[in-house]
Amino acid sequence: MNDYKPWLQANDQYLTAALADLRTRLQRAAQLHDAPATPPAPAAAATALMESAPAVNAPGGQKHSWFARMFSSQPARTPLSNAQMKVIDTPPAAQPLVVDVPDAGATATDAAASPASSVTDDSQHTPALSVLANRLGLSAFERDLLLLCIGMELDTRFPALCAQAQHDAAKPYPTFALAFAVLDDPSWDALSPERPLRYWRLLDIHQPGAQPLIGAALSADERVVNFVKGMNYLDDRLTPLLTALPPATLPPSQRAIADQLLDGLHQVPVGDTLPVVQLLGSDSTSKQAIAQTIAAAFGAQAYRLSAELLPSATAEQETLLRLWQRESQLLPLALYLDAAEVEHGAAAAILVKRFLARAGGLSFVDAREPWASATTRALSVDVAKPTAVEQRTLWQRLLGDVAGAQPQQLAGHFDFNLGRIEQIAHAALAAVEQKPEALAQTLWQGALAQTRPALDQLAQRIEPKAGWDDLKLPDSEKTLLRQIADQVGQRSTVYDDWGFRQRMNRGLSISALFTGESGTGKTMAAEVLAKELSLSLYRIDLSAVVSKYIGETEKNLRKLFDAAEDGGAILFFDEADALFGKRSEVKDSHDRYANIEVNYLLQRLESFRGLAILATNMKGALDTAFLRRLRFVINFPFPGVAERKAIWASVFPAQAAVTALDVDRLARLALTGGSIQGIALNAAFMAAKAGVSVGMPLLLDAARSEYRKLDKPVNEADFRWLESAGGKP
Repeated sequence: MNDYKPWLQANDQYLTAALADLRTRLQRAAQLHDAPATPPAPAAAATALMESAPAVNAPGGQKHSWFARMFSSQPARTPLSNAQMKVIDTPPAAQPLVVDVPDAGATATDAAASPASSVTDDSQHTPALSVLANRLGLSAFERDLLLLCIGMELDTRFPALCAQAQHDAAKPYPTFALAFAVLDDPSWDALSPERPLRYWRLLDIHQPGAQPLIGAALSADERVVNFVKGMNYLDDRLTPLLTALPPATLPPSQRAIADQLLDGLHQVPVGDTLPVVQLLGSDSTSKQAIAQTIAAAFGAQAYRLSAELLPSATAEQETLLRLWQRESQLLPLALYLDAAEVEHGAAAAILVKRFLARAGGLSFVDAREPWASATTRALSVDVAKPTAVEQRTLWQRLLGDVAGAQPQQLAGHFDFNLGRIEQIAHAALAAVEQKPEALAQTLWQGALAQTRPALDQLAQRIEPKAGWDDLKLPDSEKTLLRQIADQVGQRSTVYDDWGFRQRMNRGLSISALFTGESGTGKTMAAEVLAKELSLSLYRIDLSAVVSKYIGETEKNLRKLFDAAEDGGAILFFDEADALFGKRSEVKDSHDRYANIEVNYLLQRLESFRGLAILATNMKGALDTAFLRRLRFVINFPFPGVAERKAIWASVFPAQAAVTALDVDRLARLALTGGSIQGIALNAAFMAAKAGVSVGMPLLLDAARSEYRKLDKPVNEADFRWLESAGGKP
């Protein structure tokens, strides 16, 4: 900044004069010790302190008033002006840690007459040490003691002077005893852990063994030394744990939430502790944007701290807490504690509550549900992603004139926050700079790619290959499937343009039940829908979801639905009766928790934004409450002769070596499409092994095996008329 350089010069001048004064005091203490003893002997330092009398007075009985004059106009904890804050809070990245010091023979009078004395009269050039003392509540003695320790880092003459003043060559360092001897208005309570020097960890006390505290070596904390020298930066012990939240632009719906929170925070009386802001929901990116916007309104920068990084040891957490509290006094900071993955009742939850209760300042917590705590006041709000209309508007603005119908389609199928939309749009535009006609496909593939990583860990992705022509169903069932595809494609028009979203709090999900015997085409129908809509199809792996441990199943389901909320995916619950079974009468704790799982599924299925398909061959086993919440129920009947004929006619790929088949006669075998597919595949392997083409005899052998697998009786009489069509191999 333009005004940083003159401030730094004035700050260096102040330190030069202040350190010269300290050197003079140390020299005087050494000289007084070397002078002949004069009765009566002065009281010991500790005794004098106990009697509230200073151990050493300035010559002539007058206490040296340099520090008193320097800070007499600065009351404790007085906030600085905005201009002063900017000067001290935003220096360049690095400044030299050297101070121009006068000659060793400089006197107290010389120090008082130095240019540093003019700094106290310039409110724009408040010394950094004065800023530190005001913000942390240091007394004049504590401030001077801290400067004595800082002098060890800035002036190479201090170690020798400290040793001489203490008359012990083995003590070339400051101690509390030395400070009591050479500084004005000494106070015993400066040693207390509750006083600023030790509470804020401004000093490091090196106290080996049983050495008395008053004689222990003292050193100034490196962060404090650099602050006093004019460099203000985040403590490097916190840097690995914290991540600065980027600036954010909020859509109107989230801007309203930020304004609501700002109103609540501004109503807190001056001097009272600010309540913790609890940001609830699953979209951490939107919550971070709101937190940074609020922090910026307070002139602060929000930093994210993951709850996983909170130390479990009490001493380590106390150190982290003190460092954060100190940084909050030295820098305009706000805390964003990310506890989204912390479960209530877990050990980590206790750490989070303890940390929040004492962090102070402007604090945010990212959680899915409110954190109840008797010791912490809180403002809680639910944070959702931008509305579909806001997402569409942003897509339109980013894509410009080449957008076409893409904004409506993307906003209808996907539920992204603003940062994700900007990322996808910029990447797509850069990729098709030379081929604008490929924009639609590139955008769609980019959006699908964003939804894959989270779901790939929780479900099995199925590559859809079947089309409408591969699906052999009666016309009525095909019509219902096309209605599902149409509703998914027109969600944006009906929900947003026609206003249904504003009138409906729930029930916006599109869910369907596919019921019928195994092999009747339920999975293939899900593939057809995924291919028609260009969406990813994920089959839920029950082994990865269902857990014997209480509460784990709901946790896994929550992760699954949260990952799918971004859209672009169809959730396919095969064998759905395992999850969506009927609730039973509660006879023990197992029944109660099993019912809780079903209740949770009922709620999430209804609020789920995307397309969910349940498939089962035991419709009667499903809880009736699910049937009310399902928009479509499609029965997949056992295929009739016409459907079986169509399946046999298309079961072999064009490249397969197949002789003429009598599909009319094959269709008389009472088999489902899945069984027919299995027979064709087994016959193909037998033909490949024998080096012949697939013919009727091989198909009949494979059919006999399929019958036995299904525990169906094999009536050879039923196969004789089929064998006459092809003979023996």
